Amino acid sequence: MSSSAPQNAPSLEPAPPGDAPQTLTPDVVVIGGGSGGLTTAAVMASFGVPVVLIEKHKMGGDCLNVGCVPSKAILAAAKHAHAIMEGPKFGIHAKGKKGAPFDVDFSTVHDHIKDVIGTIAPVDSVERYEGLGVTVLGGEARFTGPQTVQVGNTTVKARRVVIATGSRPAVPPIPGLDTVPYLTNEVIFDRKELPEHLIIVGAGPIGLELAQAHNRLGAKVTVLEGFKVLGREDREAAELVKSTLEGEGVAIHEHAMVTGVAKDGDGVAVTIEVGEGDSKETQTINGSHIMVAAGRAVNVEGLDLEKAGIDYDRRGIKVDAGMRTTNKKVYAIGDVAGGLQFTHVAGYHGALIARNILFRLPIKQNATILPKTTYTDPEVASVGATEEELKGMPGLRVLRWAFHENDRAIAERTTEGFIKVFTTKRGKILGAVIVGPKAGEIIALWGLAIAKGMKISDITSWVAAYPTLSEVGRRAAVEYYKGATENPTLRKVITFLQRFG
Repeated sequence: MSSSAPQNAPSLEPAPPGDAPQTLTPDVVVIGGGSGGLTTAAVMASFGVPVVLIEKHKMGGDCLNVGCVPSKAILAAAKHAHAIMEGPKFGIHAKGKKGAPFDVDFSTVHDHIKDVIGTIAPVDSVERYEGLGVTVLGGEARFTGPQTVQVGNTTVKARRVVIATGSRPAVPPIPGLDTVPYLTNEVIFDRKELPEHLIIVGAGPIGLELAQAHNRLGAKVTVLEGFKVLGREDREAAELVKSTLEGEGVAIHEHAMVTGVAKDGDGVAVTIEVGEGDSKETQTINGSHIMVAAGRAVNVEGLDLEKAGIDYDRRGIKVDAGMRTTNKKVYAIGDVAGGLQFTHVAGYHGALIARNILFRLPIKQNATILPKTTYTDPEVASVGATEEELKGMPGLRVLRWAFHENDRAIAERTTEGFIKVFTTKRGKILGAVIVGPKAGEIIALWGLAIAKGMKISDITSWVAAYPTLSEVGRRAAVEYYKGATENPTLRKVITFLQRFG
């Protein structure tokens, strides 16, 4: 790819200050052009409902421009480096200089990322949404009343308001951090040079995905985590990911609190306290760059929510099960509403509230059907209740199967990992966790199973193509019946039926 590859979606230009004031009276106004806002606007427009969409920066939000899409693009390049497969089109060339196994043209990696964003961007563009019938405004929105929003010289008075302003990287108050140029997911994908030694603060999904990607592309990477790696995931799965990354050369420090950051020539020096209780010790780690991946902060600043009677705190806008705020004419969806911060969750919220706004149907979000995936290699995916949440439940069954017993995984030599499925004594599926190749794809079946209230018998009656990775799920399901051949009552029934030929 050349440097002329398509770039990020252009920022929306606010109306010039001299424009004449105007008042719009749509049925719905949506604040935020990310996944949730775009879904809501598209559904409204498809039913002919007048809708205004306000976005102050880039259409597509964080996911398209600085989140899910670019992170998966760099992971794709990293996987090619790891496998040395079809490398040239990603900037990876075999037979590297000075005996290296390969060379990385990081500028081409950068172009690949921007090309992916540019290819997807038209789907989220202003032109597409205006073509659907949506009125798109650029600029910062703020409430001036319960159902009135101001953006530039335009006043929007709507029957319903949807807040979908998303979140941004949270920057912890680390002494000295403001004295060095630090990276976040909002800027790291703009780099055309590979960091020599990247220090990442935070071992959540963003931190670990980018740690593995940069390490595979040739950077030295150190990850600092104040608690445990992937702290919200199944511990057994998280430990497997940790050991894999460490095996590839990523240095991971758990229970490492960052106490200071300072310049060190052209790089940075990061001071940490490692350990727990009385066993803490102070260390200094020197690197070329530092990235902050220590959680997310919701975007509520400047909205003047108080003028609309909307309650919120640092975790987000307070909503009920139907995503309504304390102002019942206003909804909040996606990251800004707290809870799971994933693009597909925001899209789910958008589709959900559209049913309520359009058809007055009662709605209630169901968090148990929402999957989570961390796109490291191996991937970690889960849906429904966790083993920790179910601990101590009478009759709980934990069914598992390992990838090293899956023929497709053996053929591709990707045998690290397992699936665990949690059911009641009677076989109702409560949750599942997968760590292994394509876990994010395989988990979809289990999300459907939970959404439809299926039992484990429904999975055992399902036929998976051979050889596929998804067979691990069916094999785990069959484990529910393990020991049935030793059941004396069942043996007597079989013996009795044999008498009839």
